[in-house]
Amino acid sequence: MRFKTDENLPVEVAQLISSHGHDAKTVEEQGLSGTADPAIAAVCDSEKRILVTLDTDFSDIRQYPPGSHPGIIVFRISRQDKTSVLNVTQRLLRSFSEQDPKGALWIVGDRRIRAREA
Repeated sequence: MRFKTDENLPVEVAQLISSHGHDAKTVEEQGLSGTADPAIAAVCDSEKRILVTLDTDFSDIRQYPPGSHPGIIVFRISRQDKTSVLNVTQRLLRSFSEQDPKGALWIVGDRRIRAREA
C-alpha cells in the first residue's frame, strides 16, 4: 500500500510503515509543509496514497467522505509523544492483515480502530 504521513507525525512513522513493506512518503520530504488540508488531500488523491495524520479535521466525513479518497487514517490518541505514536502505528500495521484501509476513514484510538467505509 502507499501512504503519506502528515507533518504532525514523527518521520519515524513513515520509516516504520516502509519497514513493513509499504511505500510511505512524508509531507515534509515532498516540500508540502504548511500546505492547507484540501491541498494535502488532493496530492494524496493524485498519488493514490492513504493519508496518516493526527489532524482531526480529516475525520470530517462531510469534507472527506469514505470512498472519495484513497483512504485516511486519523490518530486520535491520548498521548502524542513519539513513543506512543510509534506504538499505535505498530498496532495499526498489524491490523492491515484483517482490514484494508483503502478508501475508508479509520479513526485509530488508544484501544481500538473504528472504520467507516463507503
